[in-house]
Amino acid sequence: MGQPVRDYLLTLCVTAAVTYLLTGPVRKFAIAAGAMPEIRARDVHREPTPRLGGIAMFFGLCAGLLVADHLQNLNSVFELSNEPRALLSGAALIWLIGVLDDKFEIDALIKLGGQMIAAGVMVMQGLTILWLPIPGVGTVALTQWQGTLLTVALVVITINAVNFVDGLDGLASGMVCIASAAFFLYAYRIWFSYGIEAAAPATLFAAILMGMCLGFLPHNMHPARIFMGDSGSMLIGLILAASAISITGQVDPDALKIFEGSTRQATHAALPVFIPLLLPLTIIAIPMADLVLAIVRRTWNGQSPFAADRGHLHHRLLEIGHSHSRAVLIMYFWSALIAFGTLAYSVHSASMWSVLVIVVLSAIGLVLLLLPRFTPRAPRWAESFVPPRYRRRRTAPAAEPSSSPGSGEGADGEPERVPVPAGVNGATALGARSAVHDRRKAGTRS
Repeated sequence: MGQPVRDYLLTLCVTAAVTYLLTGPVRKFAIAAGAMPEIRARDVHREPTPRLGGIAMFFGLCAGLLVADHLQNLNSVFELSNEPRALLSGAALIWLIGVLDDKFEIDALIKLGGQMIAAGVMVMQGLTILWLPIPGVGTVALTQWQGTLLTVALVVITINAVNFVDGLDGLASGMVCIASAAFFLYAYRIWFSYGIEAAAPATLFAAILMGMCLGFLPHNMHPARIFMGDSGSMLIGLILAASAISITGQVDPDALKIFEGSTRQATHAALPVFIPLLLPLTIIAIPMADLVLAIVRRTWNGQSPFAADRGHLHHRLLEIGHSHSRAVLIMYFWSALIAFGTLAYSVHSASMWSVLVIVVLSAIGLVLLLLPRFTPRAPRWAESFVPPRYRRRRTAPAAEPSSSPGSGEGADGEPERVPVPAGVNGATALGARSAVHDRRKAGTRS
């Protein structure tokens, strides 16, 4: 078991390294190509930022598949299954559509048609849902048309859910990385614990997807130097959907040998297996909820479901007072709680500890939501390892107290922070803050 883990780790590291190293040159190419749209009303960044980060992610995908094809323990995935080729074909098509959209901003209906075609390309090459497990009933075989429609629907929904949540620096790539990590653990367990080879492609897809997101995240964290754009968000959404389709519709639950004994016992034994089979849907529960709420909100207001606005969940976190970084971390927290909570229940469904831990973590998450203006302070010994905003303020020399509006003190007696204009890509200087406003620069960002 140790050797396959090392092979997966090598594949992940190569994918992450290629993605990371290519993102810098891709950023320069995006600037030269003019893929830097003007600031829109719904955007939260303050300076034009290049897109096309999906180019680096796509080549990371290609590098991961190429390395896996030459590893002894993963080569069988390519020999026994056509799913990696199906994934690469669909990914290439959706990536090209995303690149065109990042540069020319094509119509939403054209993108939707391209997503359906990419899903159809994967279906034609065998990456499709063949059956569905239903608790209490067992495995239900699907007809060709039923499987095709269900596969296309799952791909389109997942792509748009990930695309909808891509509104803050590092949000989409981080949430998908968390989702793919939980999915990798589940797929790996199905493969090696139950000895089911059909779960091998999904395990490989999840490992590569983790590498793509990890390699891109350092460039995309706030303040982002580059955005993944639709070329990246649609790409990782399609890979996530492909992993779900591979293990949900290709792995026969009967092979898990859980339908033994009475019907009641079989249903109870199958419960922890059926729930993780829906794991790809639960790990994008937050993007899915955001997608549904956005459609309802826009249609209620008489707008098109594809019209952009600032009503997404991450926008609301900013409105109630959370900083950009804290809003992203809160979304990470809830994604991890849903994904790994479901994973833990699949392993120990009879244990109450899983439920108690999830409840406690949910309470912590609610507390974090209710403290938007709380800024944690690092201890003295750790201040050199954290960003300046988490360090304790140094006591200034004694000065005459003043309560005038321009004294620079807040209601709590602490000195107010003087706002300074944003630097490149929304960044501010890490050094001393200037008390002099640059009105010329600040005026251009209003």
